[in-house]
Amino acid sequence: MFELPPQLPSELVPLSWLLGVWEGSGIIDYQIGEESVSREFGHRLSFSHDGLPHLNYSSYTWLEPTPDSDGGESTPLMTETGYWRLSRAQGLGDPGPGLLPAVGEHPFVTAAAVESLRNADNGFDIDVTIVHPGGVAEIYLGQVKGPRIDLATDAVMRTQGAKPYSAATRLYGLVDGHLLWAWDMAALGQSLRTHASGRLKRVE
Repeated sequence: MFELPPQLPSELVPLSWLLGVWEGSGIIDYQIGEESVSREFGHRLSFSHDGLPHLNYSSYTWLEPTPDSDGGESTPLMTETGYWRLSRAQGLGDPGPGLLPAVGEHPFVTAAAVESLRNADNGFDIDVTIVHPGGVAEIYLGQVKGPRIDLATDAVMRTQGAKPYSAATRLYGLVDGHLLWAWDMAALGQSLRTHASGRLKRVE
């Protein structure tokens, strides 16, 4: 049975079901030109906290060997890192910008204060920032409502050498103790379409 870790900031309670290390597999299914890419991949995902009101996110994926491969070894695929938090205005009680310390008390330290952040849909608006090593940074807006999270990009930033990538949506849900997720993206000159999905089990 999953238990909330000690010292968990109150703001993270709506996202607390994500905490831990998850591992499993998924399927890539995406069109590149006239060809469709369909591959199985392994996936290890981590959500942690360090006492601040955000979750630290990291993701590592690898391609599983194909049936006709000789070595039968997996191939590193992609990593991501980022931060997940409830969406609200930052005030004097929050650290930053830069290394500036907080001034005064943090405003959302009680359950009642966090409840005041609920939206009209009875969920909580969230902000998610995800960075890819290939020169892409995504800012997602969305909501967490119980054991479900829906995200859509508000902005995608790319370095000059990054591959074309313009928008994405992501869905996460806790179903029978497993973390299920799906990722649609608009990339390589194509409109938003299915990209990948997976099923993970908490291992830590």
